Amino acid sequence: MKFASLGSGSEGNALLVAAGRTRVLMDCGFGLQDTLSRLARLGVSADQLTGVVVTHEHGDHIGGVARLARKFNLPVWLTHGTLRSTENICPGTRQPGTFAGIAGLHEIDPHQAFAIDEIEIIPYPVPHDAAEPVQFVFSDGARRLGVLTDTGCSTAYIEETLSGCHALVLECNHDSGMLMGGDYPYSLKQRVGGRFGHLNNQDAAGILSRLDVSRLQHLVAAHLSRKNNTASLAVQALSGVLNCEADWVGVATQEEGFAWREIS
Repeated sequence: MKFASLGSGSEGNALLVAAGRTRVLMDCGFGLQDTLSRLARLGVSADQLTGVVVTHEHGDHIGGVARLARKFNLPVWLTHGTLRSTENICPGTRQPGTFAGIAGLHEIDPHQAFAIDEIEIIPYPVPHDAAEPVQFVFSDGARRLGVLTDTGCSTAYIEETLSGCHALVLECNHDSGMLMGGDYPYSLKQRVGGRFGHLNNQDAAGILSRLDVSRLQHLVAAHLSRKNNTASLAVQALSGVLNCEADWVGVATQEEGFAWREIS
């Protein structure tokens, strides 16, 4: 099993997971042509995708999903709450929502694993300011990739789900000092740094410290804020927990994401 990022940050997110002939895209917050060029950079064309799983309805994660799915006839998996949040319903009428006309639309239970061909996908709920947000663990039966972004805080269930993974993509959205000292309006600072916002570096490190990392082969810091964080601060926080060299910890960037990483 291997994984790569098309890009990560507030301007767009997408993560690609592959096992055998199965290629699953997690989220797509980029425009169609941008998505196709980012896929091509990884040596993948859109018609090779098996399907798309969606974490939540925020535009940087879902903005490009419907158009990509329609163009290439891709099935989409998402929670009921995420789907409902994209529908435009007026009293006495039912107008088409974002995903109208997509034949392969599947609602998922946030606590129930499902399979897309060769990849088992384990959703789990997270505290975030969205309708029914989830994150995912991906497995080929022998190896596990855990993804945790877009959560304001941790839970025991999150940490139980991510323990023992062979690879982790972990949100390090902001440095608390940079956020509070920056030029965001106070209300936005409260939202980003709150229980339903995004993880700061130290909270991400705290989560990592409570996980079983005995099988960990890859660790990537993701969803870094352009204004309120730096790659070096995120890496310092995570590498300090693992007592590893700083260059062992990867960073997903907005422009490049990160290249393929294979889980052996």
